[in-house]
Amino acid sequence: MTEPIEATAHRTAVVTGAASDRGIGMAVADRYAREGWGVVILDLDAERSAHVAREIGARHGVPAFGTAIDVADERAVGVAHAAVQAEVDAGRLPTVGALANVAGITSPVPFLETTLELWNTVMAVNATGTYLVTKAFLPGMLDTGWGRIVNMSSVSAQRGGGVFGKVPYSAAKAAILGFTKALAREIADSGVTVNSVTPGAADTNIRVGATPESEARLAADIPIGRVATTDEIAAVFTFLSSEDAAYLQGTNIDINGASHLH
Repeated sequence: MTEPIEATAHRTAVVTGAASDRGIGMAVADRYAREGWGVVILDLDAERSAHVAREIGARHGVPAFGTAIDVADERAVGVAHAAVQAEVDAGRLPTVGALANVAGITSPVPFLETTLELWNTVMAVNATGTYLVTKAFLPGMLDTGWGRIVNMSSVSAQRGGGVFGKVPYSAAKAAILGFTKALAREIADSGVTVNSVTPGAADTNIRVGATPESEARLAADIPIGRVATTDEIAAVFTFLSSEDAAYLQGTNIDINGASHLH
């Protein structure tokens, strides 16, 4: 349960995959809180999610809550949604106004070394997870006539492959782009927007253990000369969740340092 924090925030942002240090999800959650949103941390580990929520809430003086979710499991998503709604109903969180679907896993395996199990798992976490969590939280946004859904895709969906992406990951992230556009068109006049973000390389925990040589090669392939910070990517999420982004519907925003232009 959350500690009773005065609910000064107007709305709550729900972020999946937000409990990993140096992860984009954690940066997104922290950025929402910094901008005055209540925050929900959803990740696989309930204790870790609650801990991160307490830290972010205390740091920024906003209501925060964390609990477990397996985004690929429909029942687990329903349990997590019910837990968040209970916090809202009890007045410990403001109404949910934003959903950031960040949770995902990679597939750093050459195609002929992949298995059907790997393919299904990567698709389940990245694509099906985005579907299930959106389906759980969208009705509440439609009821209030206001909401922001921001889905995490990847530059791998646009150009294919990459060091950590390869085929299953690229396919799953491409599915998210199609999902975003189709849902945005379907609910375009509802007051709820659906958009996506395609980051390139970023300074996340996925590259822990990289050598100076591999980092130099990576930076050399990015015209801007460096990878993105997680906060730079988080800023796109919060912009797409703002009032200023009301006319952005079904839009994808690239943040890749000009490593992919189209």
